[in-house]
Parts: sequence; structure tokens; C-alpha cells
Amino acid sequence: MSLETIAAFWIVSFLMLITPGIDWTYAIAAGLRHQSVLPAVSGLVSGHLLVVVVVATLGGLIAKVPAALPVLTMIGATYFIWVGVMTLRHPAGPISGDMTVSTSPRHQFLKGFGVSGLNAKLYLIMLALLPQFTNPALRTPVAVQLMILGLIHVSNCAVIYGGVAVAAKRVLLTRPK
Repeated sequence: MSLETIAAFWIVSFLMLITPGIDWTYAIAAGLRHQSVLPAVSGLVSGHLLVVVVVATLGGLIAKVPAALPVLTMIGATYFIWVGVMTLRHPAGPISGDMTVSTSPRHQFLKGFGVSGLNAKLYLIMLALLPQFTNPALRTPVAVQLMILGLIHVSNCAVIYGGVAVAAKRVLLTRPK
């Protein structure tokens, strides 16, 4: 892979990650609730690593069987329709009662891992995004190229989500207004 391709992917990954979403929400909550943000951010980053490994594996297969991509696209679209219908049928509402939050580092890690690692939208975005930056003509297998790009993405996650969590702790807790 060329340095230009790697730089272009780094920029796209960075722009994708600085857009607030569910991972940001959890990083901010961890910064506000917990003494250390490391377990929560490590969980988020590990979830992204899981997504990268799955996408690299699927991407390598899709490179060999291009007809699989439309099938995966239809599965993803069906999933999103199902989520939309379920959301309309059972909208979220206020929760009453005492909500206790576990503060163990293990729980924070697992919750962060679940937030990222079970995010279907992240899988679909990465499956659509990563292969565009690969070159099947190179001697390096597509799956390896996907892993290299994915590790760049995971590094971006660590920096951005760590920064968001620390900023929440420093700024929001000291200046709530």
C-alpha cells in the first residue's frame, strides 16, 4: 500500500471518529462517572479491534467472492429495517426507580467492548469503507491490507476516545455550566 493510501484512510478514519456517536456518549459518561477512563476506553478500542478482525476476514472472502457483498448488504439493510420497526413499536421512555451503575473496571471494559463490538452500524460502515482503500493487485493479501488499515483506525480510536473521556472529566466536571 502506498503512503498516500494510508494517509487518505487515516484522514477518513479520523473524520469518522470525531463525529459524535454512541462511542462518544459512553466515553463522556465514563469520564464523568469513573475515576479512571482507561477501562472504558480500552473496551471501546477492543470492540473496534473486534470489528476490524471480522471485517478483514469478511473482506478477504468478499475479495474472492464478489457476489457475497450484495448479500451482506441485503442482510444489513434488513437488520436496519428491523431495528427501525422495533423502535417504532417499542419506543424508549423514562426509566423510574433506582439505577445503580457498576463501577468495576471489568464492567466498564465489558460495557465499552459491547458498545463498539456489537454496533451493527460500525460493521457495515467498516465493511463498506475499508475495502475501498485496498489494492488486490498488490502482493500483500487483501485481508492483511484490511488489518493494517484497521489497526490505523483502532489507533485513532484510542487517541480520540481517550481524549473525549479525559476532556469530559476535566472540562465538564470542573465547569458544569
